[in-house]
Amino acid sequence: MYFKHLLTGLLVVSAFAKAYSQKTPVPVDTTIVTKHTTTIKGKTIPYTATAGFQPVFDQEGAPVASLLYTYYKRSDIKDDQERPLVISFNGGPGSASVWMHIAYTGPRILKIDDEGYPVQPYGIKSNPNSILDVADIVFVNPVNTGYSRMLPNEKGEMPDKKQFFGVNADIKYLADWVNTFVTRNNRWRSPKFLIGESYGTTRVSGLAAALQDSKWMFINGVILVSPTEIGFDFDGPVEVANRLPYFTAAAWYHNMLPPALQQKDLTEVLAESEDYAVNELLPLIVKSGYLDESKKEAAIKKMAYYSGLSEKTIRQNNLEVPFNYFWKDLLRDRDGLTIGRLDSRYKGMDVKESGDRPDYNSELTSWLHSFTPAINYYYSQELGLKTDLSYNMFGPVRPWDRSNNNAGPSLRRAMGVNPNLNVMIQSGYYDGATTYFNAKYVMWQLNASGKLADRLSFKGYRSGHMMYLRNEDLIKANDDIRAFIKKSSIGIEKGAIHK
Repeated sequence: MYFKHLLTGLLVVSAFAKAYSQKTPVPVDTTIVTKHTTTIKGKTIPYTATAGFQPVFDQEGAPVASLLYTYYKRSDIKDDQERPLVISFNGGPGSASVWMHIAYTGPRILKIDDEGYPVQPYGIKSNPNSILDVADIVFVNPVNTGYSRMLPNEKGEMPDKKQFFGVNADIKYLADWVNTFVTRNNRWRSPKFLIGESYGTTRVSGLAAALQDSKWMFINGVILVSPTEIGFDFDGPVEVANRLPYFTAAAWYHNMLPPALQQKDLTEVLAESEDYAVNELLPLIVKSGYLDESKKEAAIKKMAYYSGLSEKTIRQNNLEVPFNYFWKDLLRDRDGLTIGRLDSRYKGMDVKESGDRPDYNSELTSWLHSFTPAINYYYSQELGLKTDLSYNMFGPVRPWDRSNNNAGPSLRRAMGVNPNLNVMIQSGYYDGATTYFNAKYVMWQLNASGKLADRLSFKGYRSGHMMYLRNEDLIKANDDIRAFIKKSSIGIEKGAIHK
């Protein structure tokens, strides 16, 4: 039997009593442990699942927030000193850990079809591709995501939001939290990995450096899933030119490219588009209105060739077609539908075919329909965590202080200091929010010195922002993580710089 629901832990009554005395239902410091078995890659894997709340402490040691986490630990491993630990974050900022938790690396995942589209009735099923066979995993919900909340002091006063809601504030308190978690669970000897998705890539990039600098905790690997710019600057002509390869991917999927391109494989077409974007288009965009008219017309024709858009559209936008307009316009004259932002395989139906942006994100609406009931059911019925709190799929974290974002440069510096630290980037070709080509650009910036190429890798998948929703990519992406963990857990190889 896959699932054995045995309650082996008790809620800490005093913590609940304290929470309720403060007129808030937030548990402060509790755990519920259940035992399970699953089958991964054909092998039976026993494990424990700990659904818990661990505090964030202020400088005086008083709890100022309580973070929900779910910790999966393989239970047939007697000595975990060589057992990797993966610490997982989603993004937003303000997004809960639900997405990767019940759709990617965890032992239980959403019921969806092979292409990643929701099926009813919504629910949970086993994940035969989970990385739990090779690593333990903890999914962390930052403040105001999931069931995580700020805590009032003895006077009933809430803490200052600024200590949580900002690039650097987020990194600072989460570094403290991770340090406490690793200590409490006796995982200091374990190889440690950080994985983040979307804005979570900014979070884990900064965390890798912060843990190394302030906690002396050295990380073996960082996995960036659908990365943001992580603090690297690529506005202006670079950002505009970088859009084209994604346009090519989405247009190829919807059969909107010329036959000469459509008959080729996606990756072959993307290689052409990338080469044109970097080596020819970028220098032209730099000249803007001073570009020679004949060269501008040639660029318009070439951009139309690789984007599926009309020459008129590109001309009217001075070679700078906005993402919103692309999502609205690509299929406008064919079937009058829009395409998705986070996953451009999805189609939407607007009230009017006219306009310069879609009315809604078709893919996100679809995902929320299925993820929300699944995670609420999973915590209460399978993990035994019952609460009156609302699970925040997207929590209130505004305003978010984005100033002084040096997460990427900090990760680059941490890689220089720590010869064991490897980085892998995973991106979906049809992601229009954090495009795969921008992800490649991020990788290039991480290797500014040219000396880190053997510790950086890029993996592309034929799906969107959450590439793991498509079953073929779920298998491949988890296998890529397995290989990355194995490579990065070995230790300093012969020839490392300090030998």
